[in-house]
Amino acid sequence: MSSETSFDVAIVGGGHNGLSAACYLAQSGQKVVVIEALDKVGGMCSSGYLIPEAPQHLVHPCALDLMSLRVHPMMPEELQLARHGFKQVEMTPGYVYLHPDGNSLVFWRDVAKTAAEIRRFSERDATEFIELMKVINAFIDMAIPMMRVDPAQKNLGAKFEALKALLRNRHLKPEIMGMVGSPAYQVVMERFGHPVTQSALCCLLGAAGPITNEATGIYFALLGFLLRTGVGRVLGGMQTLSNAMAARLTELGGSILLNAPVAEIVARDGKATGVRLQDGRLIAARAVVASIHPKTAFDLVTPGALDRRAMTRVALAPANAHGGAPLKVDVALRGQVGVKRHQARRSDVDLRKCVLLIGTVEAVLENFRACARGQVPTLPYMWNTLPSAVDPSQAPPGQDIAYLYPVAMPVRPDEGWDTIRARVGQQVIDQASEYMDGLKELEIARRVEASPDLAKRLNVHNGCVVHIDTGATRSGLMRPAFGLGGDTLPVAGLFLGGAGIHPGGGINGLPGRIAAGRVRRFLK
Repeated sequence: MSSETSFDVAIVGGGHNGLSAACYLAQSGQKVVVIEALDKVGGMCSSGYLIPEAPQHLVHPCALDLMSLRVHPMMPEELQLARHGFKQVEMTPGYVYLHPDGNSLVFWRDVAKTAAEIRRFSERDATEFIELMKVINAFIDMAIPMMRVDPAQKNLGAKFEALKALLRNRHLKPEIMGMVGSPAYQVVMERFGHPVTQSALCCLLGAAGPITNEATGIYFALLGFLLRTGVGRVLGGMQTLSNAMAARLTELGGSILLNAPVAEIVARDGKATGVRLQDGRLIAARAVVASIHPKTAFDLVTPGALDRRAMTRVALAPANAHGGAPLKVDVALRGQVGVKRHQARRSDVDLRKCVLLIGTVEAVLENFRACARGQVPTLPYMWNTLPSAVDPSQAPPGQDIAYLYPVAMPVRPDEGWDTIRARVGQQVIDQASEYMDGLKELEIARRVEASPDLAKRLNVHNGCVVHIDTGATRSGLMRPAFGLGGDTLPVAGLFLGGAGIHPGGGINGLPGRIAAGRVRRFLK
């Protein structure tokens, strides 16, 4: 490439949303380049052989499950990704809660079947669950059409669909408003009485954030999506999805620059004019999409081009603001792990092939409270799974790779992660081994990544995997912040296109798809 090259659109960040924006733009005839700092595309939507001592064990350093892409399946269909190697398999069932007493509760893709699970513990809880799911389903019927569209547009069709859903369920409107506006924890505790039911729901919903905060009832959408569309996995690992998107982009005539960290998003006279790389190359462009964290994006813009108010709003937008973030521990194993204590009580589910939710109500609350104090939680609360049980190609024959995901660990622990990383990694393995047989005995090697490690590796503010914390006040035009969630920014021709805009995090490509639409309108 010459020292200066011109494109219609330069896209900063080769994660799946950057690739999504690029594919949609290239598909409409734009000359597009994706600029990625790392040596491969994918960002959080990647996988690789990252444990030197176990070079045949595939690691997913961030995203693993496909749920959002099943709720919003447009991208793989519209971009024809199956032709480029993308294939998913549904996990049936996807999530199972494991209680410390040996009981388990399966979240089936069926309300009645899940209610039957709950009925084993409490008839009243089962009845309450059926009634709650009516409220949840009504809410997501209204929400899904609006999640898929650009909130800056009129969206009359989507609004009509949402209105029809509201009218169908108008008798549930008070319940919907009460659920969405309340703490998720309150909704669980006021409806359900058995500790297994309470713990299962708290463990599930806590993945979205602290469930005691106001207006976190919106997290119940996770339960609704789980039962409605289920969970999938990418065969061959998540990198296969990103590679399929890159192949589609190349087929459409788009370009990809790897190992190309950006030094500046160039803005002159109030307009984005391109991107300057750290090696000095200048990429001229009529528009720039920053498919990275909004704070990182604004920090890259030519100094002075963005005013103090805009810079401050993005800098202070909540990103793991509650003090907690997931920890990631991957363990390569020389044999296969069992889930014997819980498996012995049921023959209808192969627990090895599920995501295992571990913890209690008390653990979920303790974990988030400890993180807010800068302390490491003591009670186990985690989501664990064995990717190789679903897709044996991800480990050598007869062996496993374990994916351990403590949901809430301190972003900034008092002692510092460099001091406690190894100790906490061992604590996680010790706690998980109470549920997963052979985890300690079969270990070959491990990989431990805390939020500062992820922040450094992927240049994500505070290591927040959804860029901006999920919440009703950070959605639509308010995501990432007031005045910055629409189709124009203070610098003309600059667009945000990652999880920091509507509709938020998750593997679905919608932020990139929305950004592509905004760019097309701008270039016209």
